[in-house]
Amino acid sequence: QVQLVESGGGLVQAGGSLRLSCAASGRTFSKMGWFRQAPGKEREFVAAIRWSGGSTTYYADSVKDRFTISGNNAENTVDLQMSSLKPEDTAVYYCAGRLVGRLPVPLTAFDYWGQGTQVTVSS
Repeated sequence: QVQLVESGGGLVQAGGSLRLSCAASGRTFSKMGWFRQAPGKEREFVAAIRWSGGSTTYYADSVKDRFTISGNNAENTVDLQMSSLKPEDTAVYYCAGRLVGRLPVPLTAFDYWGQGTQVTVSS
């Protein structure tokens, strides 16, 4: 059984920081990432890390220079360090994984998802 479990969400003031963590079990992933969904909006890509020889990271323009994704391929874990948070970052954040052997593209292609963790940024 494949499971992705997020942790670390919560309430923070604008300008503050939060660190999200995700631990996956049951399968091995070549790529892991984070998405978010705000009320009334579609789920959107936030960041991803792909392991192929080394690691490559990708970010949405809206979070570049504020968020940092990191992970451990051997342990199937991925973290998202969020800094300089804004009220518009408020959303449910989802961890996702792309199976080894599946094409890593497009960037937003993932096979498994976590249940999500709420991040609320107050102004």
